[in-house]
Amino acid sequence: MQTVLHAAAMVPLSIPSPSWSGFDIPLPWGTLRIHAYALCILAGIIVGLWLTSARWKRRGAPEGSLWDIAIWAIPFGIIGGRLYHVFSSPDAYFGPGFDGTGDLSLIPQIQRGGLGIWGAVILGVVGAWIGCRRAGVKLTAFLDAAAPGLLLAQAIGRLGNWFNQELFGAPTTLPWGLQIDPANANFPAGMPADTLFHPTFLYELLWNLAGVGILLLLDKKFQFRWGRLFWLYAVYYTLGRVWIEALRIDDAEQITLFGITTRLNVWTSIFVFIAALLIFVALGRLGRPVPDSPYLKGREPEKSVEKEPDAVTSVTSHDVDASVSDTGSRDNLRDNQSDPGHVDEPQDAAGRAAKDTTSAADATPAATAVRKAPGSSPKADDTK
Repeated sequence: MQTVLHAAAMVPLSIPSPSWSGFDIPLPWGTLRIHAYALCILAGIIVGLWLTSARWKRRGAPEGSLWDIAIWAIPFGIIGGRLYHVFSSPDAYFGPGFDGTGDLSLIPQIQRGGLGIWGAVILGVVGAWIGCRRAGVKLTAFLDAAAPGLLLAQAIGRLGNWFNQELFGAPTTLPWGLQIDPANANFPAGMPADTLFHPTFLYELLWNLAGVGILLLLDKKFQFRWGRLFWLYAVYYTLGRVWIEALRIDDAEQITLFGITTRLNVWTSIFVFIAALLIFVALGRLGRPVPDSPYLKGREPEKSVEKEPDAVTSVTSHDVDASVSDTGSRDNLRDNQSDPGHVDEPQDAAGRAAKDTTSAADATPAATAVRKAPGSSPKADDTK
């Protein structure tokens, strides 16, 4: 027991930040810097697409349509995420109070970090809409399939903040406090070097991973369609983002509403939460049918109608043969009968004769051809 306690005491009660943030690739004209932040974003996109691909395929979507949508949605999402970050944290780019002292050249430098999720979602949806129209599928069907994958991509992408030592929370004495290098530009001025901070990247990562499981379970049980799962994703994510965002101490645009001054992202999360919840409930009350086809109206695949000419020919041939065989046997019977009972039963004979006449009238020309073929009985021709 003492050994276990001693080992536990040796475990550092904090989360260290990585000293490694990327690597360089030598090129003839210099070096190419590969940032860990970019690798985390790329890994999130790949894993998110994998989950989305599996769900999109199960919904009966056309093969290859996911990539037709992704080539529009991903670039739009990255641009939108960057623009939202720039305008929600403008000091570094435009200067305090937009006084022009910022550095505009930093705006395209995504490798330094800074992607706002709401800008990524808004422009990403615009890109997805373009891709869906070109692929002939419904945007709402795609968003429902992509919602868990989007949340999974966000969870993995948050690791990039850890490598960049950015977007951490207020100081804390909790055992999972995050260490930040005092020499890092993001370390708050005036604080002791051994200060620990809330690892908000970890909080959001865990919140998002739990959300992926919740969305998958709820979708399996209720089979949400017509965009409802996407709006449920927005409800869940913003619910966590409000309290996680409130812990952060990095520079951000402050907005005062209803006498309360707080970060722009907090207000955005609150408004998106309310709007998403109302839309989710409203869509549920519409009572639209389930399942929902992923195809746009008029773009459904043509249903192939299988024709069976051989089977029809076979049935017709069989009927003709049966008529020929039946008629021929009865004709032969009448011409060669030796049973005196037939003479004593004129009504039965008359009935059979009428039946033979009907069969002969119904017989196809093919039957006539068979009877007139060489070698046919001349009596059968005479009877007809």
